[in-house]
Amino acid sequence: MRIRRALALILAVLIALGGGYAGYSAVRSQRPVSLAPSGPFAVGRTVSEWRDLSRDSRPLSVWLWYPVKTGVSGSAAAPYAPGDWSHLHKFGIGQTAFGRIKTGTLLEAPIADGVFPVVVLLPGMGFSAPQYATIAASLAARGYVVAGVTPTYSANVTVLDGHLVTASADGDPSTLTADKADKLVEVWAGDALFAARQVAAAYQDHVDARHILYIGHSFGGAASLEACRQDASCAGAADLDGTPYGPVVASGLRKPLLLLSSGNDGAATDPSTRLLFHASKGSSHAYTIPDARHFDFTDYAAYYLAAPLRLLLPLGGLDGRRVLTITSGYLGAFADSAARGSPWTAPTYPEIRPVEMLG
Repeated sequence: MRIRRALALILAVLIALGGGYAGYSAVRSQRPVSLAPSGPFAVGRTVSEWRDLSRDSRPLSVWLWYPVKTGVSGSAAAPYAPGDWSHLHKFGIGQTAFGRIKTGTLLEAPIADGVFPVVVLLPGMGFSAPQYATIAASLAARGYVVAGVTPTYSANVTVLDGHLVTASADGDPSTLTADKADKLVEVWAGDALFAARQVAAAYQDHVDARHILYIGHSFGGAASLEACRQDASCAGAADLDGTPYGPVVASGLRKPLLLLSSGNDGAATDPSTRLLFHASKGSSHAYTIPDARHFDFTDYAAYYLAAPLRLLLPLGGLDGRRVLTITSGYLGAFADSAARGSPWTAPTYPEIRPVEMLG
């Protein structure tokens, strides 16, 4: 009888604790979170859909972040995940509600006067361009036109012609062998090159098509490296925790290269990464954030996630917003050096350390 009473008491306590935590999560999920960038420019955002006629009319959704003309008024705030993009993930009260995430960007505001370098931003496998809004907007605020590409059929969610499109079997990271990765990285690199051409054509009076930067996370980092290898206009490539694949591993890059790696599951120690750095002839920089993990380079790091979710996802012990601040700082300094000719000076953050890739 005593055992039954003890078990009943324990169960009642657990139910009470669970109900209390659920109530806390429900309130916490409705607190606004700001991703607003800081920099010389206000930032606009728009979404375009393009078809690459040279590759069987391959459709692509491309999100664009860009500097906004001074003194603009009347533009609405750009929502974080409008329409069917709200299917990016659904954790219910376990996450900040998408409607409560404030992007700090303006919807379809006019682009600023001037000419700006182009950044093509590629997501990790399964991710979509809008899940990198923090990084993208920070670069746009510094004076870059950022084209965030969502590789069709590799992303869990993209929206084309008003319809939700999900990943194919080939977009499942768990089935990605080295041979498949070498082939798929060519497709993604083709997406990046196509997006760069389209941005140059659509904004020809406002972009410097001679200086294209390719930046990507995870598999998108690998594709960014390969796109830079193929593009004579590439000014440099940055890889956020991505293991390289394809011809670039053996040939290396002749342009500036930046690797930012996480500490627990990062790409810095992978043999192919070291081969890439040994083969590269441009200025190469490698750093790791020891207390970050793979998803800390995405917007997951910027908003509320309930503790059980955080334990399931590869998010590190360092505050996620701090990781994004560090990442944005390094990407901005790298972009200014590679595309604008500024002297390379690594930003100073105590949480990051350099990695010797050529030793």
